[in-house]
Amino acid sequence: MVKRIFKAYGLQSDSVDIRPFGSGLINRTWKITAANKEYILQRINQSIFKNPNDIAENIRLIANILKLEYPQYKFVAPVTSLDGSEMVYEEGQGFFRLFPFVPNSFTVDVVETPEQAFEAATQFGRFTRLLRNADINKLNVTIPSFHDLSLRHTQFLTALENGNRERIKQSAQLIQTLLGYNDIVTEYERIKLSTQFKLRVTHHDTKISNVLFGEDGKGLCVIDLDTIMPGYFISDVGDMMRTYLSPVSEEERDVEKIVIRENIYHAIVQGYYNEMKDELTETEKKYFFYAAKFMIYMQAIRFLTDHLNDDIYYGAKYEGHNLVRATNQAVLLQRLVQKESVLVDHKMLAKEGLGL
Repeated sequence: MVKRIFKAYGLQSDSVDIRPFGSGLINRTWKITAANKEYILQRINQSIFKNPNDIAENIRLIANILKLEYPQYKFVAPVTSLDGSEMVYEEGQGFFRLFPFVPNSFTVDVVETPEQAFEAATQFGRFTRLLRNADINKLNVTIPSFHDLSLRHTQFLTALENGNRERIKQSAQLIQTLLGYNDIVTEYERIKLSTQFKLRVTHHDTKISNVLFGEDGKGLCVIDLDTIMPGYFISDVGDMMRTYLSPVSEEERDVEKIVIRENIYHAIVQGYYNEMKDELTETEKKYFFYAAKFMIYMQAIRFLTDHLNDDIYYGAKYEGHNLVRATNQAVLLQRLVQKESVLVDHKMLAKEGLGL
């Protein structure tokens, strides 16, 4: 398979070293070494991305804008095949794409320091800022309603009506806990109607592993642009909050290990704000804390919805896997809310009027 794909790119494949790479859960990724050159090969997951060419068109649009307006920006563009395509289709295997491997770079799977969080937030904020003049109407929506909390909440309520009755009964306490946060949904409905919230070029998957770091520990650029779509800033900030604040992921069963690291919260806000302060409206600047609630709550109800629907979306590696994930995120949300007064009273936030 790899040899046929490499042939489509006009690359020598007599001696190829191929190894699994990264921790992404959607696309399969490998690091390839061939003819003394290194590449990243990915297979697009078409169960998630129904139209892979939409992704290619979005990346091409972004690449052209950055090349024209900000040629100094480190943008990792896909390698084009011999026929000029950004993707290669292999019968029975699907769509593949090839990227050059950036030398002297690395990725991080778990945020360990405020500096890492600051650098990542800076990179995601910078990416959106540099693309502020892009026509978002030209962007394809690669995953419809991906961060639409209204839809996710409706799906949750439908699962309560039609889902696995035994699982609904077993999850009763968690269900009541999450229903108690309906105000987060109500606020999202207001945001969608507000002229003070702008749709921008948004990454939508801002986990730390989607930032390339240089040897000096500074951020180089963002990667994995499959979910680039029009969106609200709360999606990118919220996803950073959800995945950076606690030292453990949603897979952790021991809820005692779930904590809110205040210094990480402030690093995210400061890094993103430094880049976006002239782009955000005065109203948006007050929604950093809400962004964290928004994304954590949405992921909690998505995991619980899947559990009640017999794990048809995320799947499960063991019985009750999605219930564990949902409980984890509910605890994360509870501990975030408990620290609201501490987080939004930070001197920097008070000075800038952020997160109030």
